[in-house]
Amino acid sequence: MTTVVRRSGLLCALAAGTAALLPASPAHAAAPRAPALHFGACPDSVPAPPAPDRVECGELSVPLDHDHPEGRHIRLAVSRVPASGTSEERRGVLLVNPGGPGGSGLPYAVTKRAKLPESVRRAYDVIGFDPRGTGHSAPADCGPMGGLFDAPGRDPVPKDHAAERGYLDSLRRTADDCATGVGTALPHLSTTETARDMDALRTALGERRISYLGVSYGSYLGAAYAARFPHRIRHMVLDSVVGPENWYDFDLRQSRALLRQRDTFFGWTAAHDKRFGLGSSAAEVRAAYQRVRDGLAARPVDGFGAAEFDRTVYRALGRTERWVGLADGLRDHLRTGKVTGLRPADPFDGAASRTYEAANRTVKCADGPGPTPARVIADLRRMRRLDPHPVLTGMEAPVCAYWHHRPAHRTALGSPAAPPVLLVASDHDPVTPIAGARALQRRLPGSRLVTLHDDYSHGVFASRGNACVDGAAAAYLTAGTVPSADVHCTGPGLPTP
Repeated sequence: MTTVVRRSGLLCALAAGTAALLPASPAHAAAPRAPALHFGACPDSVPAPPAPDRVECGELSVPLDHDHPEGRHIRLAVSRVPASGTSEERRGVLLVNPGGPGGSGLPYAVTKRAKLPESVRRAYDVIGFDPRGTGHSAPADCGPMGGLFDAPGRDPVPKDHAAERGYLDSLRRTADDCATGVGTALPHLSTTETARDMDALRTALGERRISYLGVSYGSYLGAAYAARFPHRIRHMVLDSVVGPENWYDFDLRQSRALLRQRDTFFGWTAAHDKRFGLGSSAAEVRAAYQRVRDGLAARPVDGFGAAEFDRTVYRALGRTERWVGLADGLRDHLRTGKVTGLRPADPFDGAASRTYEAANRTVKCADGPGPTPARVIADLRRMRRLDPHPVLTGMEAPVCAYWHHRPAHRTALGSPAAPPVLLVASDHDPVTPIAGARALQRRLPGSRLVTLHDDYSHGVFASRGNACVDGAAAAYLTAGTVPSADVHCTGPGLPTP
């Protein structure tokens, strides 16, 4: 495990001192005191908000293993955009997390805050942070990850026994690479440890309780915080919810949802044949799609092959505003042979991507027991019986079959002792299917689910621009208004190209 990336003069050092710590919830022993945070300039990766708002950054020292606070420490990068309202309007701090696992949260205090309702911006200091293993917080390094960053990469859909053996071998090599790169920190880059970091951050900020907004994996992190520190929560919004299941089962459920979403994309593209020219029926569009993938698998273009194509598809299926670009890219490739419209702007083998992918696998495999290799192959075959050409890019937890650290227990999620939580979900989100939100709601008694119906995208609150969703969440965060029942909002439907 490497130490936090520093930019000279940009992240201020920690100063000595402590903030008072309230007694922990009865189910847990008191945590060690956390040092105070002193804020200063931010690294270049954090954008500046429009004046008069400002963003400031600092670092917090936390134990690598919270059960042994006297041991090795790591530094967490933290950002803050102060509330813009009056002291009477202030409601405390709102910690935010963008998802992953592996996503950098340091710039999110600025980028997400810009989309929040004004009443929320006026009420809260918005706090971003890079979770351990990500960004500037002791970033994970798994080296080549079994060839993950090769271009073109190995076809991610094994179609015969030889390909299956190659698939398992790549998982084994990835696990070996992460064990080498992350080393003794391997068991400690977990969601539970990150939740304990959050409580250390709460203490350092001098807050009795925190409010929290977590999106995608951020919902899983929030549920883990609720399990361990239910009495430290003021308000909590969990958006695009990862359900209370192990990561491997989640990955399978997501892969099945992506098949449904891709079928919806095929039908939508066919309905706009005059715009895209890929066919007037879903079957014709699917055939065009498959011609593109088969051609790139056989003859990659400038390092862009089947693996790169599937990553593009995976990303596009998650947000309907990306569908036009995907359909245009398919058409242009069929006409010209170029991949310009399909290739992402940011290189997959860049430093930020490498950290993300390393942290993603490390966190997932630290959060609970992994599958067996035999189950991985059985499930791959089952997926190919559902569809011979599945999108398996999101199947990240299979690597846990070979992980060098084998956790004995799954991450605890949710608690009946937590205050009412607001869950938010899109009815047809393929990345975090809505069944996960319903399952987590059962672990959070008194919580409410806000559903955006007739919507097909990942990320809802302060993201889809829906007044019904945003109004319910803003009233909850600023006034503590818990809806009397689950809320149902009308979504935008599929986009018009």
